[in-house]
Amino acid sequence: MLFSIITPSFRNSEWLKLCVASIADQGVPLEHIVQDSCSDDGTQDWLPHDPRVQAFIEKDQGMYDAVNRGLRRATGDLLAYLNCDEQYLPGTLAAVREYFERNPGIEVAFADSIVVSPHGEYLCHRRASVPGLYHSWVSGNLSFLTCATFFRRSLLDRHGIFFNPKLKAVGDVEWALDLIRKKVSMGVLDRFTSVFTETGENLSLHPAVQKEKTDLWGRAPWWAGRTRPLITAHYRVRRLLAGHYAAGKPFNFSLYTRKSPKARIRVQVDKPTFRWVRWTAPQKLTPDPGPGP
Repeated sequence: MLFSIITPSFRNSEWLKLCVASIADQGVPLEHIVQDSCSDDGTQDWLPHDPRVQAFIEKDQGMYDAVNRGLRRATGDLLAYLNCDEQYLPGTLAAVREYFERNPGIEVAFADSIVVSPHGEYLCHRRASVPGLYHSWVSGNLSFLTCATFFRRSLLDRHGIFFNPKLKAVGDVEWALDLIRKKVSMGVLDRFTSVFTETGENLSLHPAVQKEKTDLWGRAPWWAGRTRPLITAHYRVRRLLAGHYAAGKPFNFSLYTRKSPKARIRVQVDKPTFRWVRWTAPQKLTPDPGPGP
């Protein structure tokens, strides 16, 4: 099985190099398609010359449009998209391939993710579950991260499911709703496959997110909006019963960092946690000038 991994890129040269490295060392047949929107931050100095990727440098309408362009160029049997500030853990794609081979009826697989700081420090982890219609629609949160989402080519060829290029922030939510409405077969790969970096500038923190979420909620059935707390509570009970809130045993993982862009470093996690606390850059302190004249 050939993998096609799509990476939308715009002015993220430093992070993109780490993303590319994490895909290139997977040891399975793949094509890595990078859709760069004419970045002017140095990306064009190296990306077109990197033999590990297929680089397409052209203006697009945003991240989801870039992903769609990459998907239409893809030739793989198994597909995914990985943003510049995300990485795959060692052995990820081999494990994903084995999962699909063992589960021929599954078209989309969701796996678990690790969240790190810009320096590669462990912050928390996220266990995935199959999304539910109304929870995805009105809760404001998904039951998976796209960096740990993988799907068969049939999603494009048979179901015609792409991302809404008009959206800037919640295209993954609408994509999940399409999966559910079209009764796509979904499953969970119980394994950490991916790393999501809290850079402090992630798209999920953009002001446009709240507006798009509000518009999305407005299209939901009126009763779903009224019962949002109950829908969210039901989802949390499901996570509790699935063990997603358990701390788990200590573990370690390896990733590329800005200080180590050519070799993975190992990170030991002694106290795993599901609690996602947003990373913020340390406050820059200025010297106290003392009393004025």
